[in-house]
Amino acid sequence: MIGTLIGIIIMCIVLGVIWWAVQQLLPLIPIGEPFMTIIRVCLVVILVLIVLYVIMQLLGAGGIHVNTFRW
Repeated sequence: MIGTLIGIIIMCIVLGVIWWAVQQLLPLIPIGEPFMTIIRVCLVVILVLIVLYVIMQLLGAGGIHVNTFRW
């Protein structure tokens, strides 16, 4: 369980830095506003999927197994 928590903390730090960098660099890209909105929505969807993955890992480490789709 400790190994899982350490891995999740490291993953959250790395993803947080990547999220911050993308948010800082996104306004510098010269594209139209509709496309910028599409990119922002896609980023939020990806972030939510990652958060759900982290929650499922914590539940699995705690002994609660959740049925998930395997790709």
